[in-house]
Amino acid sequence: MTAPRFTTFGCRLNAYETEAMTRMATDAGLNDALVVNTCAVTAEAVRKARQEIRRLRRENPQARIVVTGCAAQTEPQTFAEMQEVDHVLGNAEKMRAETWSALANDFGTERVQVDDIMSVRETAHHLIDGFGSRSRAHVQIQNGCDHRCTFCIIPYGRGNSRSVPAGVVVDQIRRLRDAGYNEVVLTGVDLTSWGADLPGRPRLGDLVRRILKLVPDLPRLRLSSIDSIEADPALMEALATEPRLMPHLHLSLQHGDDLILKRMKRRHLRDDAIRFCEETRRLRPDVVFGADIIAGFPTETEAQFANSLRLVEECGLTWLHVFPFSPREGTPAARMPQVDGRAIRDRAKRLRAAGERRRHAWLAAQKGSVQRVLMESPRRGRTEGFAEVTLEADRPVGAIESLRITGHEGGALTA
Repeated sequence: MTAPRFTTFGCRLNAYETEAMTRMATDAGLNDALVVNTCAVTAEAVRKARQEIRRLRRENPQARIVVTGCAAQTEPQTFAEMQEVDHVLGNAEKMRAETWSALANDFGTERVQVDDIMSVRETAHHLIDGFGSRSRAHVQIQNGCDHRCTFCIIPYGRGNSRSVPAGVVVDQIRRLRDAGYNEVVLTGVDLTSWGADLPGRPRLGDLVRRILKLVPDLPRLRLSSIDSIEADPALMEALATEPRLMPHLHLSLQHGDDLILKRMKRRHLRDDAIRFCEETRRLRPDVVFGADIIAGFPTETEAQFANSLRLVEECGLTWLHVFPFSPREGTPAARMPQVDGRAIRDRAKRLRAAGERRRHAWLAAQKGSVQRVLMESPRRGRTEGFAEVTLEADRPVGAIESLRITGHEGGALTA
């Protein structure tokens, strides 16, 4: 018998949850099982999951295949109809130890276990010792989303926003620090909504300051993607005054044209994004921005797309994630007039090229600087601005090293 094997698609939160599921499934004794943790953010993500399931069945005809994640939550019938699939689990069910125990012991388990995610009121917090490396750990502080952007299926996969209490978060980070981790990344679906459902309605900045105060020996605290319009004053103050909060923000911008932003049902306008980046850079001059931008949203004209292109420069974006628009059934955007597929691909290509030029220029500008690098492997690490660094000689994994940058190659700095 072999331990359960997991395949993970999508975001860092999915990867975090895979780590928790791996432990629950292993503790339950669910052997010879293949688990696919799916993503629903685009139709392409669902297609890739289905393709992977078919491949796994061809190569493992006797194994049990369990499908879970956001795509399993939003379209369980899609996977239930696949003859390769033995079980379909929803996003709430997958985080319960009893689910995996029932599967391991064949307690008359239903083939499809997907309940109403909107009825879930709490986030199941699991104590994860970190994953991906022995240097950086991820802590889930929030799940779900209360917003209803017209292109996004994720609230229907994750449910409404739920926050992990601050005390639980701090205790987990203390535990990770005691285990030797030098960096912790706060993760969630809508990170800046943290606290809205907790007593007193604290904000993300309050949590960040509490972590830094109560875990004084934590060298580095990092945020995953944030919604800039929700950044609170305490968070901005922490960025300005606390060097242990990393100067790297990945922004959920999505577009650079006001009319398209309104059709997306976003809560910010173009000038809001530019003003946020300018203000953050004034407070923290070494800040590095990443962003998500969608190309080819329904009704997008060439002139509106040009506004997104210009935003790359005007906001000074370094790490760009470009998403060619993909209609998701059940969302308002899927019913809007669609842009021609060739135009979408062309615009995505041009956005990526603009992002690549910005990234290349930023990497070149780092030559000669001294960077604090967290070593993820003997010859690879990350700067505070999240740039990858490669070395010619080994350094201790997990250590934070001060290194002089000699140049860049293949999208990574060299030192």
